[in-house]
Amino acid sequence: MKNLSRRSFLASSVKAVLFGAYAAKGSAFAQSTSWTNWSGGQTCQPAGRYDICSEDELSSLLKNTLGSIRPIGSGHSFSPLIPTDGHLVVIDQLSGIRDYDTESMQVTLGAGTRLGDLGPQLDAIGQGMINLPDIDRQTVAGAIATGTHGTGVALQALSSFVTSLRLVTANGQVMDIDASDGDLFHAARVSVGALGIVTEVTMQNREAYNLKKREWAAPTEDILENFDELAASHRHFEIFPLVYSDYSLVLSIDETDEPIGKIELEPEVSDDASIAESLGLTSNPTPAQRRTISNATASRIQPTEAVDVSHKILTNLRNSRFNEMEYSVPAEVGAECLREILKTIYEQKIDVLFPLEYRYVGADDNWLSMAYGDHPHATISIHRMASEDYRPYFNIIEPIFWKYGGRPHWGKVHSLTHKELTGLYPHFKDFMEIRRSLDPQGRMLNSHLRALFNG
Repeated sequence: MKNLSRRSFLASSVKAVLFGAYAAKGSAFAQSTSWTNWSGGQTCQPAGRYDICSEDELSSLLKNTLGSIRPIGSGHSFSPLIPTDGHLVVIDQLSGIRDYDTESMQVTLGAGTRLGDLGPQLDAIGQGMINLPDIDRQTVAGAIATGTHGTGVALQALSSFVTSLRLVTANGQVMDIDASDGDLFHAARVSVGALGIVTEVTMQNREAYNLKKREWAAPTEDILENFDELAASHRHFEIFPLVYSDYSLVLSIDETDEPIGKIELEPEVSDDASIAESLGLTSNPTPAQRRTISNATASRIQPTEAVDVSHKILTNLRNSRFNEMEYSVPAEVGAECLREILKTIYEQKIDVLFPLEYRYVGADDNWLSMAYGDHPHATISIHRMASEDYRPYFNIIEPIFWKYGGRPHWGKVHSLTHKELTGLYPHFKDFMEIRRSLDPQGRMLNSHLRALFNG
């Protein structure tokens, strides 16, 4: 059997980019238009949409209008954070670097800035983001609001690198919030847009740096048995467990002084075969047959290495749209939870080919962060292609997350209610009190958020 390139193997799965964002142009005015997130899983027909050019314009809009308002980021969330019959506010034009400090390595950004646009801009001023998620299409405001994170047991979610932010509340008041504001700061850094609309964010960065990544395949159990040591010995370390297989794709990333370039340790497969074709799974094999074929294929995947600037290594291009569920569980039970998910997929013969994703995230003090607390959390993601109904698969797997005390990623599919969330987040009720004080009429809520936060 010919060696299979890991890159070709993942072309239509884990390493596929998700787009769906649009850039708003022109001054603020209401438009009656439908909205759909990029996976197509969430839609709404709002009363109107406002394209905002300035913070003053936004403040005036909030002071002079009534009814529900939800801010739009890149449409990258799978959960129903946006759908409303009220108004949508687009902050795309509030973007770019507003100010920076070469000594403190901090940069102030328009909240509508896309993470993917920041890399070259930060390179030009000698800075780099401390960490990034593996998809960079999100706006800064959307990424921090949903608790979006990258990978690394010693690295926290993006919201933890926020040193201050500007928030326009439901009544049009502009607030500057930083660590001196105590509880409000802990609430505002991960707020799912329920406290107001963020217009500006100051982030803690570091000097620009290069990273080296190495990707290979290995038996999943071998990796899980040593996961803590491997995670501690690499700046970034994660695995993509292959369903119906005993193997995982493994990714490690470390800082380096090596020159930029790519090292091909295997011949590249030239065709663009799908996962099913790559694994020979086009004849509807049984689970046992799938495992045999998958193991034989995965065992022939050879390692690849690459060196580049940090933002190019940490993020990936994805061409296929999908829906996703992600939960975090305490790191000490992460491997057990992952094993149960893989076992359930196999035993229940769930027809899915998309690999899982398993990684560690550092603990933080943001109230609604999925990694809130004193210890790292393991995050586990499952996916379903956008053309498929994700509900049967997700409905089977989600209770496994609950069994291990899982907290949901706010931007990913989940079915938890106010009651369960109150028990998972120690400061959930405190967040609700701050939300009510800033928005007593609930203008910043839609039906989904109202059910979560109104109790």
